[in-house]
Amino acid sequence: MKVPLYQAKAEFFRMLGHPVRIRVLELLQDGPMPVRDLLAEIGVEPSSLSQQLAVLRRSGIVTATREGPTVVYALAGGDVAELLGAARRILAQVLSGQEELLTELRGAESTAER
Repeated sequence: MKVPLYQAKAEFFRMLGHPVRIRVLELLQDGPMPVRDLLAEIGVEPSSLSQQLAVLRRSGIVTATREGPTVVYALAGGDVAELLGAARRILAQVLSGQEELLTELRGAESTAER
């Protein structure tokens, strides 16, 4: 049975919906990294990182290559870095709008106190 495109997109975004996965993707934007470096940067239990890396591998957005005893992870393509950049820009706009509202609210509160 064919999955509707909107459902596939929702599943993709759900897959991205974990802070450790997002952090891994951010770190891999700078290039491939061995697991030990990811662990040092992220600071989670090895089993937790392994679990999140498995989700990213299954989704096909990261690749894993064994170099001797070390496993090195990399982004599968540049589109992921572009997606993260777009997410940063959107989040900055959203937070900027919230800051403007907060400033307005504070101004209204100080006016009401007078």
